Amino acid sequence: MKALIVIDFTNDFIDGSLPVGQPGIDIAPRVSALTEQFVQAGDYVVMAVDLHEANDPYHPESRLFPPHNLRDSSGRELYGTLKAVYEANREAIYWMDKTRYSAFCGTDLALKLRERGITELHLIGVCTDICVLHTAVDAYNLGFNITVHEDAVASFNPDGHTWALGHFRGSLGAAVVSAE
Repeated sequence: MKALIVIDFTNDFIDGSLPVGQPGIDIAPRVSALTEQFVQAGDYVVMAVDLHEANDPYHPESRLFPPHNLRDSSGRELYGTLKAVYEANREAIYWMDKTRYSAFCGTDLALKLRERGITELHLIGVCTDICVLHTAVDAYNLGFNITVHEDAVASFNPDGHTWALGHFRGSLGAAVVSAE
């Protein structure tokens, strides 16, 4: 069994307060298409969405990045057509708040996957070298098979993006695939 994990594809991360910018905009159609494809196939789909509280001095990211993905903000909404895909398929997509880079850290994601017999994870979203990477490392350490869709991940750091794709292949044994 397989699952798709859509990581942090929100307004703030694409063109908001902590933007990937054009690379994120460019992959938006592919992110929406893959999400729709997995939903239609009946696979488990997870929206792993970063959540922060305004003026939280205790969160480690508060020292590293400007405020982003704040609770109840428009920046935390899904970006572009992904929002419509989610709204049309709410009953088939698990929305999961996360407060750390990895979608596994402090969440029930591993439990949800294990109880469904899922062994294969497909990862898409942003940022390739931060949240996608940390999610992939945790998935590897938990024994999941990993596929990263190269045409559906992006970062604001081109060198980090390229490095992470190599790390997925070389250190995590992940399949790195593209529709092309």
